Amino acid sequence: MIELNKETERVILVGVNTAGQEEAEASLRELSELADTAGALSVGTVIQSRDQIHPATYVGKGKVEEIKELLWETEASGIICDDELSPVQMKNLQDELDVKVMDRTLVILDIFASRASTNEGKIQVELAQLKYRQTRLTGFGTAMSRLGGGIGTRGPGEKKLEVDRRLIKSRIAVLNRELKDVKRHREVTRERRSKSHIPVAAIVGYTNAGKSTLLNTLTGAGILAENKLFATLDPTTRNLKLPGGQEILLTDTVGFIKKLPHHLIDAFRSTLEEAKYADFILHVVDMSNPQMDIQMYTVYETLDNLGVRDKPVITVFNKQDKAEEAPVIRDFRADFTVKLSAKTGEGTEELLETLEAVLRQQKVLIEAVYPYSEVSKLQLIRKFGELAEEEYREDGVFVRGYVPADIYERVRVSRGDSPNNPL
Repeated sequence: MIELNKETERVILVGVNTAGQEEAEASLRELSELADTAGALSVGTVIQSRDQIHPATYVGKGKVEEIKELLWETEASGIICDDELSPVQMKNLQDELDVKVMDRTLVILDIFASRASTNEGKIQVELAQLKYRQTRLTGFGTAMSRLGGGIGTRGPGEKKLEVDRRLIKSRIAVLNRELKDVKRHREVTRERRSKSHIPVAAIVGYTNAGKSTLLNTLTGAGILAENKLFATLDPTTRNLKLPGGQEILLTDTVGFIKKLPHHLIDAFRSTLEEAKYADFILHVVDMSNPQMDIQMYTVYETLDNLGVRDKPVITVFNKQDKAEEAPVIRDFRADFTVKLSAKTGEGTEELLETLEAVLRQQKVLIEAVYPYSEVSKLQLIRKFGELAEEEYREDGVFVRGYVPADIYERVRVSRGDSPNNPL
């Protein structure tokens, strides 16, 4: 039997430093991780310091010659640029270098295509890829046939790429209709959740911050959690019962990243908007990452773009077991901060207590004696609220607890409410 081994693509990473050398190097390190996740091996890096990106070739003419030499020395089969290239830049670079030219957006789209497992995820990824490629049909001519295999060809990439603009527009229209159906289904699901009165927390964070690991640790969800960028793509919702008996829903979301392609934000908007409709936000941060502050800024910037504002935020500084020395941790936009290790479970008790504290702030205090004819209401308090104190007396059950304001009327005592009750 003949065994065929898949050849790993060897690529050179190219970046332009317009802000600061340290930031540019960190961005290329992240690009290297993206390339690795996509199945390529980075064999060299080139960074050029410029006031702005070259409009024709991304980097200047001298750096193009340097990249040519590095391609020959390393036997690389292509390059990956750290920003989204215009069609002109991509075409000019390919003409100059005569190798496969990719950009950060193409690599991220490729990773998403390989990780999408649900029908919704596949629709969203294909839509983002087609919108990306639609802008690159004009002027590229037969150059589009360069995508014969490897990174950038997953998902719809293996379909006929030399289709004309009309066919792509037609396919985009079909996918948009399918996505509207998916969005309606998601809205129905959200409405059903809201009627259940169970609070929802959206887990957000930079990719590979440990969101899926945290969800697994708290709920035993059993979802994939790897030390890779975008290890999980499709959102997962699980039920969590807090120590006080309160139930909440935790929803994992797509990881954020610097320069997240706008095509993806548009396509995944219905998924990302889980954070918009959640009762509060669990912001997971990798405290062992030197770029922690920049990653936090990226997450908040993305949330702002999605219109996610004025929600309680619990920032979870994760991976304290990996932090070589305790960094200064602060988040001025967070209402609460917690340090933990989702991998070892250390610190999860404090997180659960914090979750209860946040929920308590959104509830109404009940202090009343329930006659034995109405003790069935205590089950509603246990399910939707927090039962802090319970004492059986001759005239009934004295209860001190907290419930969401929207179910207070369902659980209040028909007679004999305590004067301590604010409602």
